[in-house]
Amino acid sequence: MTGLSLIAAVSVGAVIGAAGRMLATRCRTVPVWLPLAAGVAAALLATVLTRMTATDGPGPTLVEFVLQVLFAAAGVTLVALTGDRPGTPSSGEIR
Repeated sequence: MTGLSLIAAVSVGAVIGAAGRMLATRCRTVPVWLPLAAGVAAALLATVLTRMTATDGPGPTLVEFVLQVLFAAAGVTLVALTGDRPGTPSSGEIR
């Protein structure tokens, strides 16, 4: 993975995460950093998977960029859908 691919993945993930946070108005219980982190992690995963399939290029390719956007959107959507669920009770809450 090149440095430019890493910067592109972090940028794409952060932008998609911020946009997802702004668009998901109903789940305000999700911390602000969580969609951003999910977007960045998913975009980095897309970069690693793209580089593993030997799509050699000097920097980020179009396929890599599209996969970063799709993976980041899927990660942010997953966080937005599951982030505001009430958790399972801990042992101290069961009576």
